[in-house]
Amino acid sequence: MRRLTQVFIWSTLTTLSLILAALIWRGGGGWGAGVAAFFGGLACLGVMYLLTARGFDLAGLRGELANIREAHVILSQQIEKVDARLGEVVATAADTALRRSEELSSEVHMLEDVVQRMAEKMEAQLSHRVASAPRQASSGRSSQSTALQDTVRDALSSNRVDLYLQPIVSLPQRRTVFYESFSRLRDETGRIMMPAEYLSVAEPEGLMAAIDNLLLFRCVQIVRRLAKQDRKVGIFCNVSLASLADESFFPQFLEFMSANKDLAGALIFELGQSAFDRRGAIEARHMARLADLGFRFSLDKIVDLDLDFQELSRADVKFIKVGAQMLLDQLEETEGRLVIRSLPDLHAADFARLTRRYGVEVIVEKVEAERQIVDILDLDIAFGQGHLFGEPRAIRDAILAEADPPADFMRGALRRASGW
Repeated sequence: MRRLTQVFIWSTLTTLSLILAALIWRGGGGWGAGVAAFFGGLACLGVMYLLTARGFDLAGLRGELANIREAHVILSQQIEKVDARLGEVVATAADTALRRSEELSSEVHMLEDVVQRMAEKMEAQLSHRVASAPRQASSGRSSQSTALQDTVRDALSSNRVDLYLQPIVSLPQRRTVFYESFSRLRDETGRIMMPAEYLSVAEPEGLMAAIDNLLLFRCVQIVRRLAKQDRKVGIFCNVSLASLADESFFPQFLEFMSANKDLAGALIFELGQSAFDRRGAIEARHMARLADLGFRFSLDKIVDLDLDFQELSRADVKFIKVGAQMLLDQLEETEGRLVIRSLPDLHAADFARLTRRYGVEVIVEKVEAERQIVDILDLDIAFGQGHLFGEPRAIRDAILAEADPPADFMRGALRRASGW
């Protein structure tokens, strides 16, 4: 376009020069004067064109320079604003980090104080129980029972208590959403003692509070470790009816949970159906105080599916665990409908929907085979647990050491109380 414009202008200039030369020639100036007028006019008009074009170019350059200066001013202003904003962000981040550090330090000190008071209470309580142990032994205990009690006490005092976790998965995806925690004691030879073995002496001897306390402390630490890894999973932590009924133990238990109530969504307390049915006013009141902090409950060892769901809802029971084979054995055909034997008026597929209306989810536990899954999925049950999805696995020693309570929490208190 620029070249076309130049051709047009030069053509115009040439035409004007020719016209000027023709006028001079016609006026009697002769051929020489006409040629001179032509080239002279052409030169003058060319100079005028160049001067005019140069003027336009200079005006354009001045306009561009003005735009550049304006853009530079705007950029400088934006840089100043960004710099000021960065300064505010850095100052805010520093203040937030300092405040968070102070909060964590305060929380650690509070937990240490709580644990220390719990240890002192436990020491006094166990001192009384250990002092009465010889009198109980003289009332007819067998030597085998006495040896087992000594083994349990020794395992507790030496902190030979392992934490096992078993996954609870969503169905049908089989994605881990919870873990159930188990405690296992080891004797001095390293042999693992199963709950059926040590609970028979731990409950009569009043040692369940010590076991529950240690399991709870470790569960809290594991939940916090998982939270740091952004793993949104919860842990089912067993609690005994004896611990809920212990008026001297429960206040410290409640104080510890109050200090950790931010974990209410990730920590579920579990007790058996028979224990739940046997609970009295004290246990119910203590469960209600935990529920007031936001903690939920679960029932396992279900033997009767004809449950009072209104009572479960009032007690903040949010999960029930039903054995897979027990549930499948309850299924039967009645008048062309698949029902649960203990709930003959309810279609089997509506059982999970019924529990959900009361805010209770069903977890099928002890799932051992794939063939069980087919029937379980037909019942619209949302969660499963069992060896098919993963066996209970011991937490590694390094992680378990991080979750250990202070030394005087278990080992020192029990050792001083028992005189070992």
